[in-house]
Amino acid sequence: MINVTRSTALNLTLSAMMVLLLASCASEKTKAPARLKVAVTTQVKQLLPSSVSNKTAWSEDIYQAFLHQQIDANVSNLCAVIAVAGQETNFNADAPVKGLPQIAWQEIYRRAGSLHIPEFVVRTALKIPSTNGKSYTERLDTVRSERELSDIFDDLIDSVPLGQRLFGRFNPIHTGGPMQVSIAFAEQHAEDYPYKVEKSIRKEVLTQRGGVYFGTLHLLGYPTHYSVPLYRFADYNAGWYASRNAAFQAAVSYLSGQKLALDGDLIQYQSDAPSHTELAIRSIRSTLQLSDSAIHQQLSQGESLEFEQSQLWKKVFSAADKKRGQAWPHERLPGITLESPKISRNLTTAWFAQRVNQRYQHCLLQAREE
Repeated sequence: MINVTRSTALNLTLSAMMVLLLASCASEKTKAPARLKVAVTTQVKQLLPSSVSNKTAWSEDIYQAFLHQQIDANVSNLCAVIAVAGQETNFNADAPVKGLPQIAWQEIYRRAGSLHIPEFVVRTALKIPSTNGKSYTERLDTVRSERELSDIFDDLIDSVPLGQRLFGRFNPIHTGGPMQVSIAFAEQHAEDYPYKVEKSIRKEVLTQRGGVYFGTLHLLGYPTHYSVPLYRFADYNAGWYASRNAAFQAAVSYLSGQKLALDGDLIQYQSDAPSHTELAIRSIRSTLQLSDSAIHQQLSQGESLEFEQSQLWKKVFSAADKKRGQAWPHERLPGITLESPKISRNLTTAWFAQRVNQRYQHCLLQAREE
């Protein structure tokens, strides 16, 4: 039998308490304590711009998104969501899009042309009544929002034989809702969606509650080591970890002497062919002491935080640090020009991130003044 003195027992007790305390702190770092609903919704109403008319609905939808995704509803995170929604649609889930009828018809004619179907045949075929009584031509000529256009295409594809022939299951609306989140992203992350889906995830994204839920997930639902939210805002536009990967590409370009598009795409996800980034890395593989297969395998981690633990990541930055004589940055705004029928100006991901960041900073300032 081991003899334990009183002081030894006290020390053991204190040690056990310290272990529990440290474990508690570690837990709090990974999962912040939930704030009371009234505290969150009240603060959101205060942070939203005065021009927002339905503040109660917005505060409820933002609260529910944070609650179900277990995201800390601190001021920084709340302001980040508010800033993105303000930049994307000025808090309008059904925002009008200038020139949308022309955009819609151009897409229809483009697809018809690929099948050698004359434009007049298409327009004549679409004069038949749609499910709401108006002809498809009338609805397309007067469409004003992405939600309306998405509904027209769903109706057209389901009801008109020519629609099936032209579009299959294709719908030209790829983003939507008050935060302009990717519908494909939402469909990939729909498993934990907390609301009843009436018809489809696509239609949910185009509502305020669905758009806020998936927009919040796209913005805040992944871990990063970014120093400031600016890079999350760029990722929101370019894809998860695009700002981190762009910095990695810049280091590869510096080491290899090859010009690369700093877009955050490390491999070609739709092809087995090596990307330009992968080919540039292969050109310095003797420096890195990594095989082609190891390079490809580790590059495939580029959409996860784990990529930062790979030998490829560590060796590229170590070599860049040594050559430069100082630490190479691990974050960089991607060099992407935005392309969309809705965009009539020369805009970039960096421009988008900086505009959102301006709104974010204004929101933080407003919070401090409350």
